[in-house]
Amino acid sequence: MATLKVEALVREFQYNGIRIPDPSPELSVDQIRDLLTPQFPEIATASVSGPEATGTALRYTFSRAIGTKG
Repeated sequence: MATLKVEALVREFQYNGIRIPDPSPELSVDQIRDLLTPQFPEIATASVSGPEATGTALRYTFSRAIGTKG
């Protein structure tokens, strides 16, 4: 008889090639964005894609919004 092993995947966030561990699993992705904005101001207007299962984590990726000023 085969046994199943259940494992909870942790979240991780990625921005501009930087892997950011989940600061608090209880927070939503938008709350994480607000928490990270002082360190990475561009995240405030970035789009979020994911989650993408990487095998050991669920990865959310912040991508800078590209636009023009003025």
